[in-house]
Amino acid sequence: MSVVTDTVESTLSHSYLAEVFISLKPVVNDPEGLSIRAGLHSLGYTGVESVRAGKYLRLTVSATSMDEAEAEVARMCEQLLANPVMETFRVKLTALADH
Repeated sequence: MSVVTDTVESTLSHSYLAEVFISLKPVVNDPEGLSIRAGLHSLGYTGVESVRAGKYLRLTVSATSMDEAEAEVARMCEQLLANPVMETFRVKLTALADH
């Protein structure tokens, strides 16, 4: 008598909140930041020395591990969400409660 068992890798997906912060590289001019600073100065906030504008994105992604989610979001940033010539990005991942 022989018993055959199938080994199944864990492919359960988990949900992760990816917060993506995209900003211009320090060497890139930031006209939007300059406009914001000028507007703040005109409102009386003269203590504002500089402003750098950027983007903040929240993505909910499904992946089998936090490492996989982080790698996938990094690829998204490199391919679409950020311009690697002018911008840098950082990602903060949080595991969400599974339903």
